[in-house]
Amino acid sequence: MFRKTAFALALAALTATTSLAIAGDQYVDATGFAVSGYDVVSYFDLPQSQIGQPQQSPIPGLSSITADYNGAQFAFSSEANRDWFLSDPARYAPQYDGHCAYGVAQGGKVPGNPTLWRIVDDRLYLNITQNVVGFWEADIPGNLQTSEANWVTLEPQEASSMAIPQFTSAAPVSN
Repeated sequence: MFRKTAFALALAALTATTSLAIAGDQYVDATGFAVSGYDVVSYFDLPQSQIGQPQQSPIPGLSSITADYNGAQFAFSSEANRDWFLSDPARYAPQYDGHCAYGVAQGGKVPGNPTLWRIVDDRLYLNITQNVVGFWEADIPGNLQTSEANWVTLEPQEASSMAIPQFTSAAPVSN
């Protein structure tokens, strides 16, 4: 009985992981870079604001320091950050392929705004607008549970081509 249960749990975990991998490519906006060219490793070095308070802006990447992952090019502010990313890209890349975490909880894919972020359980989540951040933060555990269940049902072609409202991206700096 225990072996069957352990096997079933392992199979379910593998299926969930496989489903996540085929959810689609990373969202890329007009900058041509994932996360609008911000250095995704930099988020993990920033202090997080309390719930309800705006987050500090992440650091823009450089167009000369990049790495490819999940169908997109990511930019980094240093070679060290690029190397950290390459050591475990799934850890540093935003969840839901850079789509809005609350949008996924609501059953759809809309772009995530890289300046509206939160790290939860060592994972980076983005949201689309400041108002949406409020809905997301009102029940992060519940929204995460719902978004995780929804994510595996969303088709790769459902990715949004919509622009992030009222957002001016910081395209990677050339050096």
